[in-house]
Amino acid sequence: MIVTGKQVLTPVGFEAYKTLVVEGSCIKDIRDATDKERAGAHDMLIPGFIDVQVNGGGGVLLNQQCTMEAINTMMCAHRHFGTTAMMPTLITDSTETMAAAAQAIIDARSNDIPGIVGVHFEGPWLSTARKGVHSEAFIRPPCDEELAILQNPALGVVMVTVAPENVSPAVIRVLTDAGVKVFLGHSDASAKEVGEALQAGAVGFTHLYNAMSPLQSRAPGMVGTALAHDASYAGIIVDGYHVDPVACQVAFRAKGVDRMMLVTDAMALAATDLQEVPFFDTHIVRDGDKLTTPDGTLAGSCLTMIEALRNTVSECAVPLADAVKMASQTPAEMLGITDRYGKLEAGLSADILALDHSLTLTHVWQQGRLTDTPTE
Repeated sequence: MIVTGKQVLTPVGFEAYKTLVVEGSCIKDIRDATDKERAGAHDMLIPGFIDVQVNGGGGVLLNQQCTMEAINTMMCAHRHFGTTAMMPTLITDSTETMAAAAQAIIDARSNDIPGIVGVHFEGPWLSTARKGVHSEAFIRPPCDEELAILQNPALGVVMVTVAPENVSPAVIRVLTDAGVKVFLGHSDASAKEVGEALQAGAVGFTHLYNAMSPLQSRAPGMVGTALAHDASYAGIIVDGYHVDPVACQVAFRAKGVDRMMLVTDAMALAATDLQEVPFFDTHIVRDGDKLTTPDGTLAGSCLTMIEALRNTVSECAVPLADAVKMASQTPAEMLGITDRYGKLEAGLSADILALDHSLTLTHVWQQGRLTDTPTE
């Protein structure tokens, strides 16, 4: 199979009239397009998106349906909008639900559901002071059983979001030594506590600015420490509700596109027309593209990655190539999967998106297979 673009985003930037030669699930070669290939070229080709924070989509919330089938539904729903690899994310819940979600991830990966890189446990080791929509009833310190769940190599890449004031540097070191990607968030930690967690091996911050101690002149908090720390990564929700575009620009300029990642924090309503869904002992309602619980608390998003990309370009004045990098290559580098994902390059997975000049998705290939026509 061959796919040709008038502009193709390769590791050296956008190149004119390139043809991707695909064999099986991988890109075999990228070469100059022939005259015949130019005639049928797509406007733009970019790598598929990698979303490291996906709670749900397509009507499914992982917490409520810890099954391989539910994970497949999430993947299919988000694939319509350019996500070709993801980290299904479990919100704070019981130990039993954590174990069930882990088994569902193992089943999905062993049955070759494409694009399931691993799992992200967002909690339950968080701070009640910055719990956001997470259920306080399930927030708790880590126990040996839960630590063992996260260290199962059959899960693939494992991320966990913790509040460093409630999880010691020693525990963070145990997890990072086991290969777990420890992120910091839902936390009221001081800059000192955040710094100690980073020294212990934490590598990033979950939905920067949201549900974390803010930057103040004499108390940098988690936000200030994140912005000042060159080596750490940070996800950010660019939906116009979670973070003001100016604050997004500050983050992009402070940390750069090599450390910032676009994420959706998507809930079950994402990639659907649903207006309301149950959520623990409450429910989530949709007002336009904003999701809240009845008391007005932000409750994740119905954002998709293509919308996050467009918002980053249009609202935050980020060049397209940089926005794509934050949606593909940078997440791949954080996850340690650049040998397969994140770029259009020979030898990597043929996860390819075709866009027109308005940044509308026209075609999605996942692991070399043309998937269903995008629904946007």
